[in-house]
Amino acid sequence: MPFTNNLAERDLRMIKVKEKISGTFASFHGGEMFCRIRSYISTLKKNNISVLKGLRDALNGECFVVLG
Repeated sequence: MPFTNNLAERDLRMIKVKEKISGTFASFHGGEMFCRIRSYISTLKKNNISVLKGLRDALNGECFVVLG
């Protein structure tokens, strides 16, 4: 998959790289969790929020939520 600046392609690129390296996800649930975490990290980056702070806050029950 050639690289472009398209945000949707950039978000999917990590999934394809993960599949290429490990062959596949160990389970469907594992794939879902990977996608949820990557989606949350992508949302943090798009909203100029520190990834480490956002993940720490999420683990403390204070998730960043985009409304609207």
